[in-house]
Amino acid sequence: MAVEVGDVAPDFELKDQHGTPVKLSDYRGRKKVVLIFYPLAFSGVCTGELCEVRDELPSLGDADDVQVLAVSVDSMFALRAWADQENYQFPLLADFWPHGGTAQRYGVFDESKGLAVRGTFVIDTEGVVRWKVVNAIPDARDIGEYRKALAEI
Repeated sequence: MAVEVGDVAPDFELKDQHGTPVKLSDYRGRKKVVLIFYPLAFSGVCTGELCEVRDELPSLGDADDVQVLAVSVDSMFALRAWADQENYQFPLLADFWPHGGTAQRYGVFDESKGLAVRGTFVIDTEGVVRWKVVNAIPDARDIGEYRKALAEI
């Protein structure tokens, strides 16, 4: 079942690239969240998308107001190597076990491939999904759309 605009975003706790647990609900009442699901670390389109997020992060909003969380089925060890290589400063979350469990709860898990498709959810400070986009695995998302969605909240 897919998460839709207007739904309360399902809470989750996943480890980031440093092994630190990150809970979505920790941002309630404090920050808007851009929740980005992507297929795999080190892949071409994923690297391009997350490098654009890294480079454009200040244009998404004040760091005190907006938090980017990026989620894939990779292990935290692979995510740490990728974050170090690409200088990602935002959390890369490992939806490793149960394999793709969080992506499944959001309706963006491709069972046949065993990984997430490209789904993004913009979540307000009350935990409500205000905007979403889901693209097929080969289709990159437009970061300009993230900016527009955040500006409307």
